[in-house]
Formats: sequence, structure tokens, C-alpha cells
Amino acid sequence: MTDKKNIRQAAALKYDAAKRQAPVLTASGQGLTAEAIIKRATDNGVPIQQDPALVGLLSELEVNEMIPADLYDAVAEVFAFIYQADKQAGK
Repeated sequence: MTDKKNIRQAAALKYDAAKRQAPVLTASGQGLTAEAIIKRATDNGVPIQQDPALVGLLSELEVNEMIPADLYDAVAEVFAFIYQADKQAGK
């Protein structure tokens, strides 16, 4: 029996204010798919924030779906984290 609590999950978001009013889920998965998402982010210097509760909620969305309004605050925190990480890295 597999313990779902120990299976790694990941989600990727993209936000382009010129194209959409809210961020879009660009990738989501667990296990090997999650590892591939995390590796791609790491390889491309994308900051990673760990928030299992948010990833669980995002995993209920379809890829290319805009996030719902009730997740705006949580996702805004993620983008603030990324902004600060980029600022510290001099990007």
C-alpha cells in the first residue's frame, strides 16, 4: 500500500498580466511527474516554494486553467516569494 502523504507533488504557475487577469496552472503532477517539474524549475533558476496545501488545491485544476478567485491570496504570496527571491539573486 502506498502512503499518499509521502508522494511528492508539484504545480507550476505562470502569470502574464497582459494576457490574463489571473495566473494559469501550467503543470501539475505527483511522483515522477512532480520530480520532473521540480527539476525543470531548478534547471531554469525558478525559485521553488513548498506549500503542500496549495499544491493540493492547484492539483484539482486542469492545466492551462486560470486559478479561481478563492486562491488569489495564496498564489499572490507565491509570486511575492518569487519576486523577493529574484530580487535577492539580482535578477
